[in-house]
Amino acid sequence: MSFVETQQLFMAHIRDPDNQPAPEGIEARRLKIYQELFFNNVEGFVSSAFPVLKSLYTNEDWLTLIRLFFVKHNCHSPYFLEISKEFLQFLQTEYEPSEADPEFLLELAHYEWLELDVATTVEAKNELSIEVQALADVEISLASTTRIAHYQYPVHQISETFRPTKTAGQTYSFALYRDEEDDVQFVALNPMTALMLSVIEANDGMQLTDIIDIIAQQVPQFTVEQLQQGAQHTLAEFADLGIIKTKNL
Repeated sequence: MSFVETQQLFMAHIRDPDNQPAPEGIEARRLKIYQELFFNNVEGFVSSAFPVLKSLYTNEDWLTLIRLFFVKHNCHSPYFLEISKEFLQFLQTEYEPSEADPEFLLELAHYEWLELDVATTVEAKNELSIEVQALADVEISLASTTRIAHYQYPVHQISETFRPTKTAGQTYSFALYRDEEDDVQFVALNPMTALMLSVIEANDGMQLTDIIDIIAQQVPQFTVEQLQQGAQHTLAEFADLGIIKTKNL
């Protein structure tokens, strides 16, 4: 057996010792140490990234879920941040939910991963804060550390004591961003502010008047003057929070 084949057999056994044979010539005690080391590292990474999700499971059910991820998903990176992303992808594309899973599993997992993504994204070097008085004159962009997300469940409220069992018939929209202290914060968005930020996200570097023109086409019940007034006020707040930026080209 070649070295590569031995290595593949070793890793297959480490990931799934109950169903994959152990390679010859390695002491069972050492294999057990490797099994626990690899699994505990992965479990620790995932638990750190998804603390609310973990709190909704019994310890046994949580370890079962992580074991399925460990066995079935082929991770392409050993880095903590990438493992959390791989876990989310596993839930979205490979995992078949069980009775132990909450209805909002995918949405909560995405929200928690998004918090981590915002916390660790490197801010673009060419971004500049927007002075409120210059809002009408600059090209507006979504900050590189801002994310817009929409959910059917109130993911920001879910906890051990609040577990919604069905959707509320509305969309919950959020802007997640980093504040001046580099802490992750969120703003709940109403339909109009969600639309405004979606337009900015899709049209990077657009001026305020052009943003309003696009919005006006989608909400013709409002006059341009009404939209101008509302956008000026809302975007001034978002500029102050750092949700939107301009770029030094």
